[in-house]
Amino acid sequence: MEDFIEEERRLIAHTYLRQPIMIKEASGAEVKDVHGKTYIDFFSGIAVNNVGHCHPAVVEAIKKQAERLIHTSNIYYTEPQLKLARLLNDISGGYRSFFCNSGAEANEAAIKLARKHTGKSNIITAENSFHGRTLATLAATGQERYRQGFDPLPEGFSHVPFGDAEAVEEAITEETAAVMIEPIQGEGGVVVPPEDYLRKVAATCEKRGVLLILDEVQTGFGRTGDVFAWQGYGVEPDIFTVAKALGGGMPIGAMLARPEVMDSFGPGDHASTFGGNPVACAAAAASVEVILREGLAERARELGRYLIQRLEELQERHPSIREVRGRGLMIGVELDSPCQEVVDRAREKGLLLNCVHEKTLRLAPPLIIDRPLIDEAVQTLDEIFAETKK
Repeated sequence: MEDFIEEERRLIAHTYLRQPIMIKEASGAEVKDVHGKTYIDFFSGIAVNNVGHCHPAVVEAIKKQAERLIHTSNIYYTEPQLKLARLLNDISGGYRSFFCNSGAEANEAAIKLARKHTGKSNIITAENSFHGRTLATLAATGQERYRQGFDPLPEGFSHVPFGDAEAVEEAITEETAAVMIEPIQGEGGVVVPPEDYLRKVAATCEKRGVLLILDEVQTGFGRTGDVFAWQGYGVEPDIFTVAKALGGGMPIGAMLARPEVMDSFGPGDHASTFGGNPVACAAAAASVEVILREGLAERARELGRYLIQRLEELQERHPSIREVRGRGLMIGVELDSPCQEVVDRAREKGLLLNCVHEKTLRLAPPLIIDRPLIDEAVQTLDEIFAETKK
């Protein structure tokens, strides 16, 4: 493994704090490293593998499309892109799509569309939010640590406390184009707002003539127990963005908007060479169909309740667990001390986790995971917290 690490340092930009394993293959909710060790994946490639690793339907869609057409650009029409747009239109209730390659690109597109449609410049976002690492999405992100060293950032963004609907209304001015928020903050520590927060913000936006943009890059495609989190919260955004789980593991993002809003974009206003790539769209369509056919949103809701219950039982035994929170299979376990040691010990025991905001374990297993694997993961955590206490 040391040879791999040294070669990576020599050949690749040092922009990631990688865990010291090299994953060779994966299936379902488990991955295997180059030494043959198997791990339960409670991270899903940062909430990407909602349908599990290498789902047969996704693999088959990629194979078939790769044999037929890999790339042609958006100068021409392609069947896979239209099929995916049709699917997204159906499950969203009529939204129109712009395809790109990542969540940051989707959020960039949303920012541009909001400004073009309204003729106004200011975007209100939340403190502790995360919207990407491009310059505009860094400016939108409400965490100073991500912005350090990259000034000057684009102007036109203001930040208000997350979960405070009154603060949103107070921040709106004559120059406000949109409010952009995550239904649940992922990188911010899996922070779940009050149940009526999004409804109040949506009502404020409608009353004040401001667009509502929801960043569903982490929450979308069943993760929170609904296909889109906004559906579970009972709101309808003007624009929303998706990526991560959309492609079933392939890189693709999308910005979706009401038709009357999307009409503000004309040819040349925005574009992407690889956006809506035939292979990525074929994989995404297969992934969305699996989520619908296998009822994975409902499964996430049911198994999320079960996992939270099991974690709350751990909390009763281990005072180092301060809080268990989440919705569906997007769960945060906040500790009273930095959680990297827990992540490292879990990996050694065959469980892959992620630490966000220093003290919060982010749990985001594939939505196809079963109860026996959940029980095994919880048992591993129980052992680690017991060992740490000694």
